[in-house]
Amino acid sequence: MVLKRRAAAFAAAAVLALTPVVAGCSDDGGSASDQGTPTVPPVPEATDQPGDPAAAKAEITRNWTAFFDPKTPTAEKVKLLENGEAMAPVLGAFAGDKNARQTSVKVKQVDFTSPTGADVTYDLLVAGNTALPDAKGTSVLQNDTWKVSVQTLCGLVQVSGATVPGC
Repeated sequence: MVLKRRAAAFAAAAVLALTPVVAGCSDDGGSASDQGTPTVPPVPEATDQPGDPAAAKAEITRNWTAFFDPKTPTAEKVKLLENGEAMAPVLGAFAGDKNARQTSVKVKQVDFTSPTGADVTYDLLVAGNTALPDAKGTSVLQNDTWKVSVQTLCGLVQVSGATVPGC
């Protein structure tokens, strides 16, 4: 039951703290083409996503899956976490937690917010069962690697009830 309460608390925290803010722009004042060509939806500006979005999404999915895989060594997780070296104590605290050793994720959606940032929707799994569906987190591009953001990890730490230096 403690896990269900933690999952519910995480869901509330995710909604309040990790929900992305999406802003859009439109140009309603322009004139239509005189050539009668059909209107084509605007292509996202280069500033809205990385140069190769498909490759970036694949890397984010791969890295998030590895980061939350209980079998991935802590040394590897450090490489997959934003500011991983500085956050090593947080990862160490999680390594000893029974629930963390049973936790994994299934990435469901990646939406880019910039060439170096993305919102990630995922299911948090405990012992293979969905404990928190449609959780929200963020990924950042750091040193040419898409990483789990410190914000996401610290949100999970906070929900767990642990007090860990760095979060």
